[in-house]
Amino acid sequence: MRLAKDRAHVRVPATSGNLGPGFDCMGMAHDIWDDIEVCLTTGATRVEIEGEGADVLPRDESHLIIVALKRALDVAGIAYGGFDLHCVNRIRQGRGLGSSAAAVVAGLMLARGLVDEPELLSDEVLLTLATDFEGHPDNAAPAIYGGAVVTWTEAADETATYSTHDGLCAKAAPIQLAENLRTTLLVPDFELATSLARSVLPESVPHKDAAFNASRAAMLVLALEGRSDMFMQATGERLHQDYRADSMRPSIELMQELRDAGYPTVVSGAGPSLLVFGELSPQERQYAAGKGFAAYDSGYTPGAQIL
Repeated sequence: MRLAKDRAHVRVPATSGNLGPGFDCMGMAHDIWDDIEVCLTTGATRVEIEGEGADVLPRDESHLIIVALKRALDVAGIAYGGFDLHCVNRIRQGRGLGSSAAAVVAGLMLARGLVDEPELLSDEVLLTLATDFEGHPDNAAPAIYGGAVVTWTEAADETATYSTHDGLCAKAAPIQLAENLRTTLLVPDFELATSLARSVLPESVPHKDAAFNASRAAMLVLALEGRSDMFMQATGERLHQDYRADSMRPSIELMQELRDAGYPTVVSGAGPSLLVFGELSPQERQYAAGKGFAAYDSGYTPGAQIL
């Protein structure tokens, strides 16, 4: 494999991990996109950022997109110099919208866009590479494949092109979304660090709670495929949302109010954004806006694209 181009341009969507009961193993893409361009250079790496995170993200080789790009090129056995990176970010940081997964996938996809044998950096390879960065595949998978997916990891065998540092391969299977499915993201005006959201989770949970979540995750697949009558029960959850409640109280309170009003609602990823399976009424949108939550409508969204 060798470099075939000196520049590449990709788009990567926002994602929700978990989808409520599918903790670390289900995810969905949304119609909010980061646009990323890279140009190879013999000089030092430079990063330009427009939009979200422009005032806080690094502008050197420590930028996550550059780290992921270099990792993919290393796997491909390709030497490189510096990079000129231009980012137009629309995915808000620290909101449970998969911004870090989008950055990782963007870097990996840029590498695919630069090489002469892109098929060797297949979706399966990129997902495992991304999982090595993220620790779990529920955001990276929908960012790569689009739509909604079920994800898992398994021990790598001798045919695996690449495995994580734990010797695992990441896998994903698409959920056949109902054609009329619509979702609404409610994105608050405050952040929540994923590390904080993770830190409040217990190391073990009651068996009955694990069984509850397993049944609801299975139901959620059916609901997404068309059994809309199951959505409210299917979005019940006991493994992470209650434990995180104190770290994002306004989100949890709004989620419960919406559920009481008949809207199947879950925390998006680690929060504090919310994901509603359905379209909100104008009154509910206005109510959410008054609490500092901006609404974004979506439906089926494709995965990352090389432009």
